Amino acid sequence: MTEDPKYKLKKLIEDLEKIKGRHTELVSVYIPSGYNINDIAAQIKSEQGTALNIKSKSTRKNVVDALEKIIQHLKLYKETPPNGLVIFCGNVSEKEGVSDIKIWALEPPEPIKIKLYWCDQKFELSPLLEIIKEKEVYGLLVMDTKEATIGILKGKTIQTLRKLDSIVPGKFIKGGQSQMRFQRVREGLINDFFKEIAESVKELLPINILGIIIGGPGPSKSDFYNGDYLDTELKKKVLDVVDVGYTDEYGLQELVEKSKNVLSGAAIQKEKEILNKFFTHLQKETGLVTYGLESVKNAVIAGAVETILISENLEYYEFEIVCSCGNSEKVFGKSEENIKCSSCNSKPNILGKRGIIESFEDLAKEYGTNIELISRDTKEGEQFYGLGGIGAILRWKIE
Repeated sequence: MTEDPKYKLKKLIEDLEKIKGRHTELVSVYIPSGYNINDIAAQIKSEQGTALNIKSKSTRKNVVDALEKIIQHLKLYKETPPNGLVIFCGNVSEKEGVSDIKIWALEPPEPIKIKLYWCDQKFELSPLLEIIKEKEVYGLLVMDTKEATIGILKGKTIQTLRKLDSIVPGKFIKGGQSQMRFQRVREGLINDFFKEIAESVKELLPINILGIIIGGPGPSKSDFYNGDYLDTELKKKVLDVVDVGYTDEYGLQELVEKSKNVLSGAAIQKEKEILNKFFTHLQKETGLVTYGLESVKNAVIAGAVETILISENLEYYEFEIVCSCGNSEKVFGKSEENIKCSSCNSKPNILGKRGIIESFEDLAKEYGTNIELISRDTKEGEQFYGLGGIGAILRWKIE
């Protein structure tokens, strides 16, 4: 199984967002846990009766048919699943006057609290979008007296929110100013800059952050943290103050790199650790990793795989084919145009296709291994994608 149970939901949402009804004929139904499934079916039946009043003949037929399909699907359940049930149904045909009623039903990875029946030209996806919204968010600040960069670590992604530049002069006197007067002016400008940083932090960082990490070269970061600058509630969320060499976007990356202990449970740190393990074995040629679609598949079938690694946006599919020569098989490829029969090298008939992640998830279940989805938001993730985007850490060497 993948560590991220929301991945399939994310892909489904992407597919559903592309569907636009020609008229108000796409039905969305949200059923929270605890609701009697028979009562919901009765409500949908009532909506079916109301739909008979729709003036447009084609729209009326499509809505009534969609509701009937939902009613029949609800009969498959004795009770509402623990996290609730979400159903989408409607005419997805792009041709006017042609009906193609499709239904999608899912049990969400988190409990839904909303009860909803909605009919529109698009599916109502807002409650599901809220579920997949990244909730693991950390605030990042790198700074000195010259510059500050504020960012967030959201899941596996580092985002820069704002860069600030000060007018604080260097420590050395220019011109004929006295040392003491120059120092007072400089300290006042530093104080103003620190206040500006604190105001920006309060403005930019979301209220749901799990913590804040502050970094920078020299003592400025500690002076800022120890001074009366940060909002009291935000100051309580500061997890660590770290020495880093930069105060720009690279400094944010360095800050995350040097905060491994603080971020030990964060998604980005887990991903970095498993990729470091993969690349260490690869560099040392221990024989305990493999990569490439066929190599990984064969290793899984041999029972030798501890963990499968797949880039989230890997553009490969598994095609089920049958050829006129009599051969039938499942093959990998990027598009139907590139698929050929392995027996006679001719173009076969495509019976079906599915995403590469779905294909390997089924394989992982069958052979008792795990899958880690790898983002491209880190340097290591991008390096792994460049290697082909699929690899495996092995339990033992394969000869």
